[in-house]
Amino acid sequence: MNTMTLWHISGWGFAALALAALLVGFSKTAVSGANAVSLAVFAAVLPARASTGVLLPVLIAGDVLAVATYRRHAHWPTLWRLFPAVAAGVVVGTLFLMWADDGVVRTSIGAILLLMAAVTVWRRRRSDAEAEPEPGGSRAGRIKARSYGVLGGFTTMVANAGGPVMSLYLLSAGFRKLGFLGTSAFFFLIVNVSKVPFSVGLGLIDGRSLLLDAALAVFVVPGALIGRWAVSRINQRLFEQLVIAATVVGGIDLLLR
Repeated sequence: MNTMTLWHISGWGFAALALAALLVGFSKTAVSGANAVSLAVFAAVLPARASTGVLLPVLIAGDVLAVATYRRHAHWPTLWRLFPAVAAGVVVGTLFLMWADDGVVRTSIGAILLLMAAVTVWRRRRSDAEAEPEPGGSRAGRIKARSYGVLGGFTTMVANAGGPVMSLYLLSAGFRKLGFLGTSAFFFLIVNVSKVPFSVGLGLIDGRSLLLDAALAVFVVPGALIGRWAVSRINQRLFEQLVIAATVVGGIDLLLR
């Protein structure tokens, strides 16, 4: 990564990154998937590939706060179903990053997000969501978990854009707010930490990028506190609509940039 560019950020550029870091904290404790906006801001201020390396530790800081807040609400059977497929997706994403340019990456992920948002809306209009996660032992449940897991691993590796993918999976599985947030908190903490060696090997994370991360992580904390305050005031239907809307915005942004 050409980290020299990180030392030429304007005051306005740093302010934009700080606001995006605050939004990361908010998304981790309130509306998962909203950090698609943060992804866009980081990619606009920094070189596209470098932005993924800078954003990853900021996301991990948000994950730690989310786990501390919602650790009692995680649904571990769902997590165990997802992890093998996610690992495969991370490997595929790493190989993809070795040859794909920024334009191919953005277009591919944007198209995937919009397609899955459309599928989620269609499914939810066919029938009301169940109050509890759907059984994972069914063949359809296993296929869906594997499909979303691979896509989630792929998108989180190539652009830190796995949030909307897994948000759609958890919504389609019928999770309520707290179960949704607790399960996604542990999921992304484990997945994002596991991505660090891959990102270091690709040259996306180094000492200079971590210095910038240290400055930005300060802004994640107030965002997480705002999110924790807001989530108890958002009803389930609005929560689901915000998650899907954030996914659509992120997908459109990736296609248009």
